[in-house]
Amino acid sequence: MTSASTAAASTGRRRSALIVLCLVQFMLVLDDTVVSVALPSVRDDLGFGTAGLAWVVNAYFLAFGGLLLLSGRAADLLGRRRVFLGGVALFGAASLACGLAQEPWQLVAGRFAQGTGAAMASPAALSLITLLFPGTRERAKALSIWGGIAGLGGTTGLVISGALTDLTSWRWIFLINLPVAVLALALLPRLVAESRATRQARLDVPGAVLGAGAVLSLVYGLLQAIESGWDDAAVVGPLLLAAVLTVLFLTVESRTAEPLVPLAFLAFRPRAVANGATLLFSAAFYAMAFLLMIHLQTVLGYGPLKAGVAYLPYGAGILAGMWLCSHAVIRLGMRRILVVSFLISAAGLLLLSGVAPNDSYASGVLPGMLVTSLGCGLSLPALTVAAVTGTTEENAGLGSAVLSSVQQVGGAVGLAVLVTLAARRSDALADSTSPLAAATEGFSFALTVAAAVLVLGAVLIATLLGSHRAESAADARKTSATPG
Repeated sequence: MTSASTAAASTGRRRSALIVLCLVQFMLVLDDTVVSVALPSVRDDLGFGTAGLAWVVNAYFLAFGGLLLLSGRAADLLGRRRVFLGGVALFGAASLACGLAQEPWQLVAGRFAQGTGAAMASPAALSLITLLFPGTRERAKALSIWGGIAGLGGTTGLVISGALTDLTSWRWIFLINLPVAVLALALLPRLVAESRATRQARLDVPGAVLGAGAVLSLVYGLLQAIESGWDDAAVVGPLLLAAVLTVLFLTVESRTAEPLVPLAFLAFRPRAVANGATLLFSAAFYAMAFLLMIHLQTVLGYGPLKAGVAYLPYGAGILAGMWLCSHAVIRLGMRRILVVSFLISAAGLLLLSGVAPNDSYASGVLPGMLVTSLGCGLSLPALTVAAVTGTTEENAGLGSAVLSSVQQVGGAVGLAVLVTLAARRSDALADSTSPLAAATEGFSFALTVAAAVLVLGAVLIATLLGSHRAESAADARKTSATPG
């Protein structure tokens, strides 16, 4: 085989691997949102109480967010392909258990197992992509595809959930994961070689326990805050525990020879700024998606399937933004792209905040949705590229896990704070105006605050993130000079 044909075969395998990894990520993100529309049917079929029903969502969210750091480091040490395949296998088995559940506890346990499998597979997949596409230009394109597929998973989950629940059964929202899991388990070992940190190291068990406990406590407390007041013991207790565990975690990591998360790794400025911006980004967008879905159904009167279909242009806008980012990040640099994208997203949220009860979809909802999704699509790959800047064979899984953990924590913070702001604003106006007007005012206020959060993110990026345009151009020239 000639060098040209060998390079072509290598490129083909990398592209095929990217497709498989993206399909799995689509499946994982899909299950973050796919149950939302189906919850009433699940409640009626299995006999859930109101409090128990929330755990169908929260169990996945908790396991996914809480175990990411441990799973990402384990992937570096034990093998990224091995941990990825183990996570996919667990996710597939858990999906089958969810689809066949006959009791509430069985579904909640299955959702926790799904979240555990997702926590194993997601950072391992992202680190594999980071290593498969090392040059800045090709990495930006690969991560644009990755982010676009993930974005589609988040938006189409609502459509798929509504369609399957209306036309068949809620059980199929879990069973449709099985073909993707089987496909990934069959194909990926043929496409990607095993990779792990070359330097032998032991897993930092105390750091893993403290880190996972801190994230689990934080996310749990924030999820409880959505349903209870901030002064409720169910909220204050977990948040205080999270603070204590975080202090202990940082203390242990500073004194351990082989820390789970080296503090120097977190202190690297481009990575630190990117993760901080991702926290603000996730807080704004998780809350926006939740609030808009509620607004469409309760204020504008959309049914579940119609509300899900209304989100489809959002996915198209994300894909358009991803395409623009992959072409512009080399020319403009990550800092400029991120500042512009955050400001575009903020403008879109302000447009959405003005949606009134009598507005039509085309003139009221769609313009803000398209602008917001375009900014989101521009942001996602640039944030990901910045967050994995400087990662190597030794710590690619850790870098991916830190980013994913920040996304989950940011989403929990956004939901807890912004949903609470919307509810309190609505309650304050309930006696002086109509229920629809009060709900609209709460929705508008929360999205305005979310827009302000993104503006703050743009300011922080412009101030703190260095310009990497020269580095990107050098990497691009190096990549273009290398076959495959």
